[in-house]
Amino acid sequence: MKRIWILSIIMISAGSQLLAQTTSKAYDLMLKALYKETVPTITVPELRKTSTVVLLDTRAKAEYDVSHLPGARWVGYTDFDLSRVQDIPKNANVVVYCSVGYRSEKIGEKLQTAGYQHVHNLYGSLFEWVNQGNPVVDSSGKPTQRVHAFSRSWGIWLHRGEKVYE
Repeated sequence: MKRIWILSIIMISAGSQLLAQTTSKAYDLMLKALYKETVPTITVPELRKTSTVVLLDTRAKAEYDVSHLPGARWVGYTDFDLSRVQDIPKNANVVVYCSVGYRSEKIGEKLQTAGYQHVHNLYGSLFEWVNQGNPVVDSSGKPTQRVHAFSRSWGIWLHRGEKVYE
């Protein structure tokens, strides 16, 4: 009986670690309600361990210009067009992101429909990347603390960096 109890505690602990994908439980709950789960997700720690990946920023150009993940390429959201990704092989490992992951999930769906086979949505997106202390760069590729927070209501989820709303 004691072994079963100890095994149960270990399994619960391990399970809670797997569920803790963000720095905030409230943020995690919001994301779970927001996402339709049509595009597989990749966590920030998993992305950091991935060596070959094409990063696509699905935010507005003004947001991207403030800061983005190092090596990311802007593809947009409202004006997204598949011609912007035509040079990416359909079997490439593609990770899409936006501020929190909603817009990137929508673009991920379009990429899947277009035949891209390995598309992942960054769980928590740029906000979680920054919240976990990872670097972002500005339009000239230089490190920056500035992060476009989209709006004051969405900006509550960004806990690190200098919030920009313009």
